[in-house]
This record gives sequence, structure tokens and C-alpha cells, in this order.
Amino acid sequence: MDSDFAIIGGGVVGLSVAWGLLKRGKRVLVLDGDDGSFRASRGNFGLVWVQSKGIKQPRYAAWSQQSATAWAGFADELADATGHDMSLEQTGGYDLHFSEETLKKTVAQYEELKAKLDGNYPYEVLDRKALLAEEPEIGPKVVGAILHHQDGHVNPLKLLRSLADDVRRLGGQVLSEKTVTDVRKSDVFTITCADGSHVQANKVILSAGLGAMELGPKLGFKAPIRPQRGQVLITEKLPKLINRPSLIARQVDEGGVQIGATNEEVGLNDGVTQSGLSGLASEAVAAYPVLADAQLVRVWGALRILSPDGLPIYQESPEMAGAFLVTCHSGITLAAAHARFLPDWLEGTNAAPDLEVFSEDRFIVS
Repeated sequence: MDSDFAIIGGGVVGLSVAWGLLKRGKRVLVLDGDDGSFRASRGNFGLVWVQSKGIKQPRYAAWSQQSATAWAGFADELADATGHDMSLEQTGGYDLHFSEETLKKTVAQYEELKAKLDGNYPYEVLDRKALLAEEPEIGPKVVGAILHHQDGHVNPLKLLRSLADDVRRLGGQVLSEKTVTDVRKSDVFTITCADGSHVQANKVILSAGLGAMELGPKLGFKAPIRPQRGQVLITEKLPKLINRPSLIARQVDEGGVQIGATNEEVGLNDGVTQSGLSGLASEAVAAYPVLADAQLVRVWGALRILSPDGLPIYQESPEMAGAFLVTCHSGITLAAAHARFLPDWLEGTNAAPDLEVFSEDRFIVS
């Protein structure tokens, strides 16, 4: 049986969209790659994060806020259906600062963004004394923090498992070891995989992360995305040390402290380096000196997906009507929006969110 939608890419982005479409009664097929595929969904930091996003594009801030607001209900519905607790905590997150100068500069940027959002940007500035009251283990080098109340974190692997399980429960097909090599369109789309198999669908969504670099142009997209490496460390399981996450460190639901991440332009190299890991460890110890005695149990590198301006790309192909590119850097943060609101855009309903600023028209590709 043909599908209404074939989704190329079985990570958090693709599965979130699949889940949302299935909830609307659509027939959905997800094609996931092999174990050699670069998988941001298995290597990310697990943040549901609003602050600092959209400084130069308020629509991105608003889109992130809309998703963050929908996250609790999204997580509850998945948990009720699958029995998996994704350990969502959404009591705010910190932007830690080691100098008064950077803190004041960031606050000024936030105030400008807040004005553009009609005041809807719930944050407060904590001086060192106020921060210590919230985080007793904070180090003496930290002068203060910005606490944004819409921020939080989640266990990304449990999210991925929950989405995959519920997509199948809802009647979706998820086919693994399917590397798509070509997509053609006549009356319907015919998708060819490297193993010689073919599937058909009325519409196609390309959400294959870095795989869109090669496949995107075949569907008429510019797909001007690139990889950026992030190295991450995780400690042994520890007693409760950190109450809220930051971009430097977060204590995960199982007790370990996750430290990261680097921002490296190294092509498709997802390895780790001594210099990168040492830099992360040094900053984490400066923020939380108690971590100096913690044992590291795991390190990894993963590749982010970035557009030239760092914003998501939502685009229907100008050459193949019914083919859509959905790609972003913040797949965890935007998972709720992709599940709850993006299906209206994909189907062109009256409730479709305005995503025009995220189209490929903003890029000039020579």
C-alpha cells in the first residue's frame, strides 16, 4: 500500500514529524539509514532550549518558545502511550558568565529581543549571591547567570526510543538499513534505496540530517547545510550537584554530569581530541569545582547540522511539488513543534504556522 508520506531520516526530527502526521490519520513510512550514518539524535546534549536563540531573527525565538511551551504535553502523551519516562525537567536553564562585561552585553541583547517579542521572554539576571542560593556548587569564577524560565532538558535517547515505539504503535512503518539513493516523481514519488528496494508515497519529507547534503539537490533543494562537530564528556554517576542545566554542563536523570560541547568546523570528522576534551573539562571545573574529582566514563563526538545562518530550513521543492526539506540544528527543542504544528504546514491547512523566514529563499547559492 502506498503511503501518504515517506520520511527519509529516522532521527528525532523525522520521527517527530511522523508521529504528528500519524496522529492526524495519515499513512506514514519512515526510511532510516544504516549504522554508519551520522546521527545527531544519538550524540546531542538533550537541551530543550530557548535562550540565546533568535537574537538576529525573532521568529526563530518565537518558534522555539512555541515548541518549548508544548513540550510538557508532548512528553506526557508519549509517556502515557509507551510507558517511557523521558525525564523532562523544565524549570529553567542558565547562561553562566565569568565576567560582568559578557553578562551585561548578553542582557542588552536579550532586552532588545524581548522588546521585539512584545515582552514575552521570561528571564532574570542572577548575581553571584542569588546564583549560589540556587546552585551551591557554583565556582568562585562565575560572576552571575541569566536564568531563562522556558529552558530545560530531557533524556534524548529515551525520547528517540519513545518516538520510534509510538510511531510503530500508531501504525507507521519504520524501515532500518535503508539508505536512499534516488527519488523520482510521476503520479507519485518512487524512492530507491541502496539495497535495490523501492517504495512509493504521495509526498516525501527529507529529514535525513547531513544526508540532505547529497540527496537534497536531487529533489530540487539547495540544502546549504554543513556539519559542525561537538565533543562531549560524561562523568560517573554522582549525588545531586546541579539543579538546572546550562550550556556548560547538566546533570542527567541517571546521575552523570554531561559536559560540552565544542563547536568545530572539521568536516565529517566526528572523532574526539585531547585539546577539545581538555578545554571542556577545564570550563566545567571552573563552573563547578566539585567536578575536578569526578571520574569520566565516556566521551564522544557528534556532528550537528547547521545552515549558513544557523536557523532551520522548511522548504517545499520548487521542482517536485510535494517534496519537503525539514532540517534544523535544534531537533530536541523543536520536537514538540514538529509533532504538533508542522503537519499543518505540510498539509497547507488554515492553521499552518508562518515559516516563510525559514525557506531557502534567504540563501544565495552560486
